[in-house]
Amino acid sequence: MGPLQIKEILQTSPENQSVTVKGWVRTKRESKNAIFIALNDGSTIHNIQAVAEPGQFSAELLSTVTTGSCLKITGQLVESQGSGQLVEVKIEDILVYGTADPETFPLQPKKHSLEFLREIAHLRPRTNTFSAILRIRHALAFAVHQYFNDGGFFYLHTPVITASDAEGAGEMFRVTTLDLNKLPRTEEGAINFKEDFFGREANLTVSGQLEGELGAMALSKIYTFGPTFRAENSNTTRHLAEFWMIEPEMAFFELEDNMDLAEDFVKKVITYALINCKDDLNFLQNRLAEEEKNKPQNERSIPLLEKLSFVVDNPFERLTYTEAIEILLKSKPHKEKKFQYPVGWGIDLSSEHERYLVEKHFKKPVILTNYPKEIKSFYMKLDEDGKTVRAMDVLFPGIGEIIGGSQREEDYEKLLGRVKEVGIDPENLWWYLETRKFGTAPHSGFGLGFERLVLFVTGMSNIRDVIPFPRYPKSAEF
Repeated sequence: MGPLQIKEILQTSPENQSVTVKGWVRTKRESKNAIFIALNDGSTIHNIQAVAEPGQFSAELLSTVTTGSCLKITGQLVESQGSGQLVEVKIEDILVYGTADPETFPLQPKKHSLEFLREIAHLRPRTNTFSAILRIRHALAFAVHQYFNDGGFFYLHTPVITASDAEGAGEMFRVTTLDLNKLPRTEEGAINFKEDFFGREANLTVSGQLEGELGAMALSKIYTFGPTFRAENSNTTRHLAEFWMIEPEMAFFELEDNMDLAEDFVKKVITYALINCKDDLNFLQNRLAEEEKNKPQNERSIPLLEKLSFVVDNPFERLTYTEAIEILLKSKPHKEKKFQYPVGWGIDLSSEHERYLVEKHFKKPVILTNYPKEIKSFYMKLDEDGKTVRAMDVLFPGIGEIIGGSQREEDYEKLLGRVKEVGIDPENLWWYLETRKFGTAPHSGFGLGFERLVLFVTGMSNIRDVIPFPRYPKSAEF
């Protein structure tokens, strides 16, 4: 429906037929013999070239055809004279939809830093890099839904506003309609949330998992895919305050099944991008190589397509947390005190430890299991030894942890014990605990931060560059 897009026109065989092309000007070049206009409408990384003869249009009209202006061009689709494209448009008519003053339009045809582009997030999708990222992001989101639909999962919409803290993280955005200048107080002087919209404290969700488990206890296999929020004052290249999470939950799945699903899932979704986003991935691969050309060979990244194929083609290495700690203790960086953070049984592995295991030791993705219960969430199923839980984290090169999951504790008494142990009031989770009273079943699930997946697939280095309008401390522009 609607007008033909540039992606379709570029694949049409040229027979001097009349076409209409609409898009934004990337560049305009004038030579003695012709005027060349490169147009892009976001449907593809490739521009279409439109060619006019000198004197065909008034200088006044051509002065409005500048980088960033929006045009409708009508003309004949002909075989291209130049290299790099099969077809071009021989212009018959130009209509300028919107001009872009070259003095003030910030996206002139030159190299812009990613930091600068973050400041103009309303315009950065018009660059090659960001249009490629956003098309890949779409393809991955589509592949996620397709994968779960084909696997018999049901898409469950879990609440964005919640009164529970799934992770026990405590770093949440509060949702309130109270007047902050005249807060209602109880007799003890505390804020009286009974006067608030929901009659109690409410927050933006940190995870859809707990509600997802409720769905799995009826529908067997569900997944959530929605926005989640963490009020961590974290300014790293791997954290956002608002991001999208994919969380499947499966009844009757044990730890092994959970690992099999996680591995199959990421491989299939990345394969979809490799098949359907070739041009964009090639562009991003070349961009990365260009960025790193002055680095010594041993510091350069693996070429992007090679890295993605590597993950798709290799079985993931599976080992326990305890085995991983033994490997780290024997490692050269540990012995030479090169690790920034100490290594010992009971530590929460940092990104440098995870990346050492993946990139240096095994040289492939790793799934770590059976972590100490102290460093994992209360809902994870205890192992027989009572010290570790049936957790599983999938670790990727360049990223570290990309998936975190576990078999969930289905035993009511054990779960209640853990809830109390971590200091959560069981009253606040009565509904969650009740699923263990009425027809409990073994079940498992995992969470994948969608932006971390997009970061991996695009080869970008900052998570703020793989979501259209990033939210992080002191930044809620646009």
